[in-house]
Amino acid sequence: MLAAVLVEPRKFALKHVEIPAIGRDEALIRVTRTGICGTDVHIFNGHYAADRLPLIPGHEFCGTVALFGEDVRHLKKGQAVVADINIGCGTCYWCRRNEILNCPSMTQVGIGRDGAFAEYVAVPARLVIPVPDGMAPELQALVEPVACVVRAARKARAGFGQSAVVLGAGPIGNLHVQMLRLCGVAPIIVADLSADRCRIALEAGADIAISDPLALKSEVMARTQGRGADLVIESVGSPRLYALAFDLIRKGGHVAFFGITGMGETVPVDILRTVLEENSLKGSVAGMGEDMHDALTLLAHGRFRTEAFTGASFRLEEIQVAFDTLADRPAELKTQIVIG
Repeated sequence: MLAAVLVEPRKFALKHVEIPAIGRDEALIRVTRTGICGTDVHIFNGHYAADRLPLIPGHEFCGTVALFGEDVRHLKKGQAVVADINIGCGTCYWCRRNEILNCPSMTQVGIGRDGAFAEYVAVPARLVIPVPDGMAPELQALVEPVACVVRAARKARAGFGQSAVVLGAGPIGNLHVQMLRLCGVAPIIVADLSADRCRIALEAGADIAISDPLALKSEVMARTQGRGADLVIESVGSPRLYALAFDLIRKGGHVAFFGITGMGETVPVDILRTVLEENSLKGSVAGMGEDMHDALTLLAHGRFRTEAFTGASFRLEEIQVAFDTLADRPAELKTQIVIG
C-alpha cells in the first residue's frame, strides 16, 4: 500500500509498505479521508512523539471495512466506518472508567502506532463505529475532533447560562465554540490574533470575538458583570495563554486545560488564590468511548457548522505540500487528505 511516512521532523516520504496484518479481533480499514489535526502538526514539527519516528501519522480518519478477523461479528465488508483511536487494555481501573489515556498500556492510532495517512489502517474491531447511510466522508472524518470537544465540555461541566472564554479560534477552538453553544453556554467569548478566524468563530456561534490581546481582559469583565468567566478553555497550547486563563476566570471558576504544549512546560499557579477562591482546573485532550458515538450523532444531525472544515483537501501524494502550507491558509480550519 502507499503510505506517507514521517521519517524525520518536517519530512514525509511516500513509500510502498506492507498492508497491516490483523488479528482475530481486529479490522482492516480502507482509508477514505484523514484530517490533519493540531497534534499531527506537533508531530510534524518534532515537538511531540519525536521518539516514535519513523511513523505513519493520521488519526482523524474514515473509511470502509476491507477485512476483519474471525472473532468479529458486528462489521460487514464495504461498510462505511470511523474508529476510536485510543487503545487500552480494556480491563484496568482507568479503562473501566473510560479514562483510557491513563491506561498503563495505552497507545493511539497515528500517534503511538502507525495511522491513517495511508491506504489502509488496522484497528481493534471493538473500536470501529459504523456511520449512517449517506453521511458525507468529509463529515465522517470530523468525528474524532468533535469527540474531543464533546469530552472537554463534559469534563468542564459546561451548562446553561455559564459564561465561557475560548482562547484560540483555530480548528479545535472553533469546535469548542460550537460545542459550548450546544450546551447552552452564554456568552461565548473567543480570542485569536487572526481576524479571519475571529470572523469565522462569530459565524459559528461566538457572541464576541477579540483579536486585540490588550482588550481581552476588559471585554471579558464587561461581558460578565465584572466577575470574570465561569469557564476558560485554552485550545492553543501556549504556557502564556494558560497563565492568562487564570486571570480571566471568576472566583470559583474553571480552567480547562486542552491545548498541547511542549514536554516539561509549566505554568505558575497562585496557590493561595486558587484555594481561597475555590478555583479548579481539569485536563482533557481526546474523545473516547461514548464521546465518539455522541460526536457522530451530532454531526449526522447537522448540529455543527462544517463549511470552514471541509473546503481544503489534498491527495496523499501531496501531503508534504499540505503540511508545509498550513500556516498560509488560516481561513481553512481543516485540511483533509483524500486517500480512497
